[in-house]
Amino acid sequence: MKILRNILDKIEPHFLGNGKYHKLYPLYEMADTFLFTPSDKTKNGPHVRDAIDIKRVMSFVVIAMLPALLFGIYNIGRQIDSSGDIFTTFLAGLPVVLPIILVSYTVGGFWEMLFAVTRKHEINEGFLVTGMLIPLVMPPTIPLWMVAVATSFGVVIGKEIFGGTGYNIFNPALVARAFIFFAYPGAISGDAVWAIAKNREGFIDGISQATPLLQASAEQGVQALELIKGQFSWWDMFYGFIPGSIGETSTLAIIIGGLFLLFTGIGNWRIMAGTLLGMVLTAKLTNIFAVAVSSENPMLYLPAEYHFVMGGFAFGMVFMATDPVSASQTDKGRWMYGILIGFMCVIIRSINPAYPEGMMLAILFANAFAPLIDYFVMKSHIKQRVKRFAA
Repeated sequence: MKILRNILDKIEPHFLGNGKYHKLYPLYEMADTFLFTPSDKTKNGPHVRDAIDIKRVMSFVVIAMLPALLFGIYNIGRQIDSSGDIFTTFLAGLPVVLPIILVSYTVGGFWEMLFAVTRKHEINEGFLVTGMLIPLVMPPTIPLWMVAVATSFGVVIGKEIFGGTGYNIFNPALVARAFIFFAYPGAISGDAVWAIAKNREGFIDGISQATPLLQASAEQGVQALELIKGQFSWWDMFYGFIPGSIGETSTLAIIIGGLFLLFTGIGNWRIMAGTLLGMVLTAKLTNIFAVAVSSENPMLYLPAEYHFVMGGFAFGMVFMATDPVSASQTDKGRWMYGILIGFMCVIIRSINPAYPEGMMLAILFANAFAPLIDYFVMKSHIKQRVKRFAA
């Protein structure tokens, strides 16, 4: 590492001041800060000294996503060929997932560098997380060119036009997924895109296998659990042995990542708890309503524990809803923000027959209202302080 440090120090003058590569300083700064801790220190107050910086925060989030990623690769390999051992099965899924990750980081990194050079600012480490989130919310059969287009849309339209990391209103990874859903719905919804296997010629191909959510909403007049009975058990969905997006299938792996975020203080527990609470209460209400009116909508009968392990609920609750930029910033606001996401997720899943997965739209909806929620929370605090001052 000392040799690498010396190399970077030797070439640094070419990127500073009037050096011949001064326009490309953001690229040098990105490599330097990625490999080494920055030597810059705050000299004037006020400031807070601690060991948590943006790079460490983003690195911790990527580490938290590793269990979901590794299991997603294994699960895809298991769909291709389940006859081998764990390592062989994992290697079978790796060629499917790795190109998606490489395309996401390459295309997104290009846009990050382009805007950094144009605006003459540093390349923010935020894309370490966005570049991993985008592949994890995509089905394994997604064409690579669609990943490139969606990543471009998510980074440019979802973040850079607002000013870059820290200024975006919506989660960029969710913006990328929403773009694919509305621009190319056949590639990210339906039966044939959620599972893969080898065809007769031995090549990896898409096969028709609906996710539990699609099966649960498939037929009117039948309760959701009857539609998925015999296909997937609750434990299958909890462990993740189901078709679905790469990183969203295993609730257990997501919980492990969530506990890591809570232990390190990176993820906000109020948002997670509020999202879970909102989902449970709304699911209970829809269950009561369905029985009371003898509804023929199967999703209204789906219990809360199944909402928890189906679709992208757990992944969205842990990694998407807790985005520190697009989420609410006040403690009370985080509770309301989380409850709103849980409520909207169940309502969209239950009421909208064309879109049984509601977590993406629920989080985007809550992102739009997060500033308003914080505004009213702050106004409430101000009123309480005025009353105390008057007393």
